[in-house]
Amino acid sequence: MFDFGKKAFIAALLAGISAPAFAADLPDPVIVDPAPIAVGGWYLRGHIGMSNQQVGSLDSIPFNNPDIVHGWLDEGGFSSAPIFGGGVGYQFNDYLRGDITAEYRGAADFNALDYVTYNTGTEVVTRTNDYSAKKSEWLFLANAYADVGTFYGVTPYVGAGIGASRNTISNFRDVNVINNGAAYASSDPQWNFAWALHAGLGIKATERMTVDLGYSFVNLGDARTGTMYNDDPAFNQPNDGMHFKDIVSHDLKLGVRYSLN
Repeated sequence: MFDFGKKAFIAALLAGISAPAFAADLPDPVIVDPAPIAVGGWYLRGHIGMSNQQVGSLDSIPFNNPDIVHGWLDEGGFSSAPIFGGGVGYQFNDYLRGDITAEYRGAADFNALDYVTYNTGTEVVTRTNDYSAKKSEWLFLANAYADVGTFYGVTPYVGAGIGASRNTISNFRDVNVINNGAAYASSDPQWNFAWALHAGLGIKATERMTVDLGYSFVNLGDARTGTMYNDDPAFNQPNDGMHFKDIVSHDLKLGVRYSLN
């Protein structure tokens, strides 16, 4: 009969022999790579904002009459106006995305004041014309953006866009206070080539939603009224309306981008 010490020794020996055999029977561990984080995909966007517009110059056939001297006391300007826009885009990777946007730009008030000096044959006369109107647009752009990196959830970006703008001048009036006269013109919407430069910040709000604080410099092209008519038909003269040339705008916008990925 074995004593207790011999039994313990044999048990330990058997355990040492069987342990490697048992370990050899185990399958190799399976290492599962983590699922890749999806980058890119479609997104929807919307924004509101304010336009701050300027006009390069105004022109009309009567201004080119060689018998008069025409000049500006106030070359004119637009008031700020609301902007409402939306679109659909695609995020190609961490640094490049693009979208197509449609934007309605609300009516901005316009005012300008000129003077006209001419010789009646007996005296030199100066008259003034006080112009007023409203201007609105539909703007359609295809845009591309470069996201320059993300810092604590904030992504600065720059971009550019090209497209078309449908510019409308409405409620046009020309009032000659000194001469107690006035003229008016109907609307004549015009399509123009348009382009824009963008810059802003994308602020990550949720996994899918990004708040967009943006600035855009927009070139809207030209606009014009219909034919101008004097309130007194006896003073009508040939003209092709008032031309608003080289309209640009500095836009400030607050928007949201929502990822569909």
